[in-house]
Amino acid sequence: MVSLSIRIDLAPEIRVGPGKIRLLEAIAEHGSISAAGRVLGMSYRRAWVLVDELNRSFAEPVVEGQVGGRSGGGAHVTPFGARLIACYRAIERDATAAADQHLAGLERAVAAP
Repeated sequence: MVSLSIRIDLAPEIRVGPGKIRLLEAIAEHGSISAAGRVLGMSYRRAWVLVDELNRSFAEPVVEGQVGGRSGGGAHVTPFGARLIACYRAIERDATAAADQHLAGLERAVAAP
C-alpha cells in the first residue's frame, strides 16, 4: 500500500514528523516517556531526547513530567502538545486526500514482487 509521510520543517533545526507525533500519542496513551519508548521500540534516552527537543522548539512545552508518588512519576501531553498532534494529523489527512489520485497511479505502477 502506498502511503504519504509528512515532515514539517518549522525552522532549520525544528522538525516535526511521524515519529515524534507517534511518540507524543504514545505518551498521551501510556502516561510516561519510558512506557511510550518501549511501545515504540526505542530507548528511554532516545524518547527523552526527542521530547526535550520538542519542548525546546516551542514557546510552550508539549510534554510535562508528573511528580512521582507511591506509583512513581510519569509524563503527560500538555494542551499545546495535543493541539500539535491534532494539527499534524489534520495536515496529514488533507495532504493524503489531495494526493490520493497521484498515489493510486504510483501504486498501480509498482512492479509485482
